[in-house]
Amino acid sequence: MSVVLLDGEIVHYEVLGRGRPVIFLHGWVGSWRYWISSMQVASTSFRAYALDLWGFGDTAHKKERYGIQTQRKLVRSFLDEMGIGKIALVGHGLGALVALDFAFTHKDIVDRAMLVNCSLDMAKINPKLFENSPEELVDWLSSDSPEIKKTLADANKTDVDAIKASQNEIKIPQLFDAVIRQHTPCLLVSGAQDKLIEKPSITQLSVLSDLSHHILLDDAGYFPMLETAPTFNRLLSDFLALDSGLGVKQLKLKEEWKRRVR
Repeated sequence: MSVVLLDGEIVHYEVLGRGRPVIFLHGWVGSWRYWISSMQVASTSFRAYALDLWGFGDTAHKKERYGIQTQRKLVRSFLDEMGIGKIALVGHGLGALVALDFAFTHKDIVDRAMLVNCSLDMAKINPKLFENSPEELVDWLSSDSPEIKKTLADANKTDVDAIKASQNEIKIPQLFDAVIRQHTPCLLVSGAQDKLIEKPSITQLSVLSDLSHHILLDDAGYFPMLETAPTFNRLLSDFLALDSGLGVKQLKLKEEWKRRVR
């Protein structure tokens, strides 16, 4: 286990590979651990980092640091401490919102962002997220696969206040609108079977810039990196391999991606 001391508190992270840095940010349910397969794939060409955000996994539990902006500051402090410059961001759920905020605030160092099951309207998140325990959320959102349950075992370390802290965020639509207009390549990925996050609407997707793109994975739910790992990891590899400065629409999309574009 690797840790770094930030603002006097322990932050847990893991790292694999060498090359340009990719930062993986987990969602409301689980920890860095469910990124292992994706990190292994990315690490063949990149240096993959995955963090536990404040209140999750083995990172310190400090209630005053659970807001999205404070989680974003955690990412910035981590990069500064590790001497990391320009990055690719891969965020899921809560991590996608943190990545969105980070891409807006630090557009000079975000080369691209992949936002997985990212809510663009907090009012349309299933209320079970803020009513159930982390263990109940795991049972509701994941399959019965023992391997997936094992990967999500860190959910029991979650401070429920870290989940509830994002309940009243109202700036997400404005952040999304700003990021897609500031020339940051952005790939939105949604699981068609996701019971927690409502997919982006046609109206929301109609404003995507030429640098942005949306892909719907038909067989995936809330955890596409676990439920459809081979498909998700191929998409991740294509996204990371895109030359810097090119829009996501310039990906040489495989037929499987073309069929799922919205």
